[in-house]
Amino acid sequence: MPITLLWAVDVYGRVYSLSTAGQRWERADDMLLELKRVTAGKGRCWGIGCDHYVYLNITPSETSIRYREETYENQRWNPVDSFTDTLLPTDRWPWSDVTGMNPQPLHSFELPSRSWEWEGDWYVDQSCGGEPSQTGGWEYAVDFPANFSPDKKWNSCVRRRRWIRYRRYIAQGTWAKIPLDNPRKPPLPLSDISCGGWEMSDQSGRYPYLWGVSQQGEVWFREGIHPRVPEGSSWEEVEVPKEVAQLSAGPGDLLWALLWDGNLLVRTGLTLDSPTGISWVEVESPGKEVEALHVSVGVSVVWVVTKDYKVWFRRGVNSHNPCGSGWISIGGEMMMVDVGLNDQVKRFLGQLTEASQGSVLSCTDSDSELGPTDPQNSTNDTPVLEAAAPSVVPLGGANSPTPPLKTEDTPSASQQDAPKPFIPASDSFINSLVSDRDKTSTPQPSITEVPQEECEEPSPAPILPTPEAVGHDVPWMNVDLEGAEAARSAQAAGLSSGDGSAAATYALGTLETSHGVGEEDGPVWTWISGGGCDVDASSQISWLSPTGIWTTISCVPRQSVWVRKGALRWWRDWKPQRWVDVGVALEQSTRSDGKKDSIFFVYYTQYDEKKYLHVFINEVTALVPVLRDCHYAFAVYTAQRTKQRWPLVLAAQTEKDMNDWLCLLSDCCCEIRGITGPPSRQALWSTTSKGDIMVHEPSFSLEATAHTLACDLMFWRQVPGHLRCVESNSLGLVWGIGWDGTAWVYSGRYEQHSSPSGLKECTKGNTHPPSPQWSWVSEWAVDYNVPGGTDKEGWQYAADFPVTFHGHKTMKDFVRRRRWARKCKLTLRGPWQQVPPIPLSDISLMPCLAQSRMEQIPVWALSDKGDVLCRLGVSPQNPAGSSWLHVGTDQPFKSISIGGANQVWAIAKDGAVFYRGSVSPQNPAGECWYHIPSPPRQTLRQLSVGRTSVFAVDENSNLWYRQGLTPSYPQGSAWELISNNVTKVSVGPLDQVWIVADGVPGFPAETPGAVCHRVGVGPMQPKGQSWDYGIGGGWEHISVRGNSAEAPRAPHPPPIGSPRSPLPPRPPSEQVNGNAVGV
Repeated sequence: MPITLLWAVDVYGRVYSLSTAGQRWERADDMLLELKRVTAGKGRCWGIGCDHYVYLNITPSETSIRYREETYENQRWNPVDSFTDTLLPTDRWPWSDVTGMNPQPLHSFELPSRSWEWEGDWYVDQSCGGEPSQTGGWEYAVDFPANFSPDKKWNSCVRRRRWIRYRRYIAQGTWAKIPLDNPRKPPLPLSDISCGGWEMSDQSGRYPYLWGVSQQGEVWFREGIHPRVPEGSSWEEVEVPKEVAQLSAGPGDLLWALLWDGNLLVRTGLTLDSPTGISWVEVESPGKEVEALHVSVGVSVVWVVTKDYKVWFRRGVNSHNPCGSGWISIGGEMMMVDVGLNDQVKRFLGQLTEASQGSVLSCTDSDSELGPTDPQNSTNDTPVLEAAAPSVVPLGGANSPTPPLKTEDTPSASQQDAPKPFIPASDSFINSLVSDRDKTSTPQPSITEVPQEECEEPSPAPILPTPEAVGHDVPWMNVDLEGAEAARSAQAAGLSSGDGSAAATYALGTLETSHGVGEEDGPVWTWISGGGCDVDASSQISWLSPTGIWTTISCVPRQSVWVRKGALRWWRDWKPQRWVDVGVALEQSTRSDGKKDSIFFVYYTQYDEKKYLHVFINEVTALVPVLRDCHYAFAVYTAQRTKQRWPLVLAAQTEKDMNDWLCLLSDCCCEIRGITGPPSRQALWSTTSKGDIMVHEPSFSLEATAHTLACDLMFWRQVPGHLRCVESNSLGLVWGIGWDGTAWVYSGRYEQHSSPSGLKECTKGNTHPPSPQWSWVSEWAVDYNVPGGTDKEGWQYAADFPVTFHGHKTMKDFVRRRRWARKCKLTLRGPWQQVPPIPLSDISLMPCLAQSRMEQIPVWALSDKGDVLCRLGVSPQNPAGSSWLHVGTDQPFKSISIGGANQVWAIAKDGAVFYRGSVSPQNPAGECWYHIPSPPRQTLRQLSVGRTSVFAVDENSNLWYRQGLTPSYPQGSAWELISNNVTKVSVGPLDQVWIVADGVPGFPAETPGAVCHRVGVGPMQPKGQSWDYGIGGGWEHISVRGNSAEAPRAPHPPPIGSPRSPLPPRPPSEQVNGNAVGV
């Protein structure tokens, strides 16, 4: 790791540097140098002198900085003198630049400053176009301007040659004065400068930009800075809408400016092609009534200190969103904040008490953009802990008495007599200190006074640690670079106490407050810059070691923000539709009330313009894996995106990356909503067409007759597993069926379960399972079930590739093919227990109210062959039951459902409907089947029975309601058409009706399978009134049979206007039954 420097300036203008390989502050060699402010970049540091000049210090390196000056000698041929420098009036200058527009005689070149020296004299470049030439460097052409070549022809009337002279920069490692622009007008005296922008180039650190602020509030940009021209060439003024007091440029394309009125300006449009940007955007100060005092910018972070010395962090800052999205309050009181080379290290200049005037403080994190965390064992009665032994280069005075640490034990008179801390916040303060350098001078009055505040009132808010920083406290630290020995001595003497954090805490006593500021006193810092100091969590730096020279301040931050960043692909759902590489960031913060707030950002570029999307995590309603072009993709839903049928679809490079992001986003969603643990008994269960299991925790308003919760506001979370359908009831039983027909029961214990995927088609040699969770279950074999048919060996024939293949060979067939297939299965760990040994095709659990008490819970199922089964011994204590009881039928069945009062309905494979009579707890299998006529000219395929109602779906996706169900006549009387466009229906214990719709009206391109809720269902209106469309498409199955959370009944007002999501209804059609027929 290269050695880098931390720069600082004291109130006398003396410049100090601290090396990452050193132990102490080192003063600049130039004892006469006096600077007001410094700004460090990668490999260099700029400063503003007290003489109003700008100074530059380049870090010494083995490679010298050389600049090539060049000019061209131009000549024209005439019959008398041959080639001479006598040119035509319309020609270029005899000595000019390469364009010929600017005169450049040899004597006009001068060194730009004293920091340069000539390496030698002028000489002719003997090469032409990079190739050696025997013409003395001359290039010939017909006329000016034209293409020159080293070959002289009969019509070559003009010629030129290049003269070169090198100059070398000799001021590396020293502070060099930058000369004023001449003849251009120089800027007014600068009050602030900031270096940044070097990360915008592919060659990091080679092209830094320098910004300045004049004393009149003007903003200036230094042009011409180049690796071979480190000083730049001239200043360019950048217009600003208001007067600027201070600015900060980040290593990338971030530039923030502080206005005199306390607000902030953000420069947008900073690029390599437009280094000065395009426009300004004003951002309000973090405090409503307190103005901003200082701003510091990093790669993607912005820190601000307000005039009450509170520290603020700007969330959501990125090159795509330079203005950010909100402020986060960070505890502690500081005067200045500076961000280092990377956003992991922050350096602070602060002052909290008389004992820490002008101290350098630092905070080091292990994750980008994480606010400092709160030490668990920090004390609130010790404002500052510092080394007791005075340093060679101390951070404060050393000869004055120290006020007591515990302010509650100090008399009020002593508090009033104690000098208040003063903070050097302007040049006038520095001038007041250095005006009289008498070593016995009296303390100067402060320009800005900070009110004394008790440390018993820190910023309230718990900390959200990052995964990398869990268990590691990151307090504010005071850099006493010569106090290491004092720290070790105090620790050995038992005077230190650690809290087990990453940076140990030492109680080392306090430094004494000085009566005056003199030459022999330690520096009182007024400015610090760490933009060129490369420090990260793995840095082996002596003054960052726990046994080194750090002490902590007990007034630690109380809020935090952390960011998880990554790269994904985003499906741009507008023309031209395609996958776009994007950067993503999940940002989570902790508010002052302890609540967490998260935002998910997607950064993309369109037509060279940086843009972004953002989703508030508390608005996310579902995170669903989806099938998109063989990508590992998932969709992010919100209520608004659900209404518009426009989810945010993202894809990862690997399945592991997708699962990691899904897990992280899902955890944040559940944490914000307060959802923990396994699903409740009242949960709604559903599965997608991909086999993912989704769960919704219902509220009383979900089935309320008035003010029903909108279906698109429901939050769905994923449960581990891969099933085709899931059924539940309110006693906590949950059964599922896998894609291979295996029955599973939810146990809460993670076990292995598998589900086959079908066929995998590709070449045999390089075909592997899709991910480590898949495994082969068969060997390669010829597949005869191919569209178009095959011969007895599996071959298909055609005249050529690619055309339609057929299964028999003809005289015109010259190519053939056959398909090989191999089966694989998905093996997962999930909270499911397998129920062997019969594969199932359908299952139903009896719905009941939550307060019900049942020793045996009826469970009916259909085998994959259509046999009717009844599960015995099922109870909340034994959810898997004990055995299967076969119920006889004269034909195979395809759908079955059990409702309230042991009502069992089923549909045969030919579409006939049957009702099972005499089912009871004493006779769980019932007595006989009663045939129920189907709707006219319709074949039913699936049904669901609730407490008092029966709904069914036919092969044409029509939804039917069974009329006339009574306790004395449970078979009902007739079928009534309710709606079309229905794939699956689920009726709950409150007779609530939910469906999976085949499509959404108005969105023909939507994938089939959307969750819908029947609104207006009640005792007097069992058929409901309208549909409310929710999440989808891509949903396969839904079960609401566990939701018995019944809201207080209230009169339902008549519908006004059109329903939320109108579904094209059909006119009621009734069909009256005859008598039930026993089978």
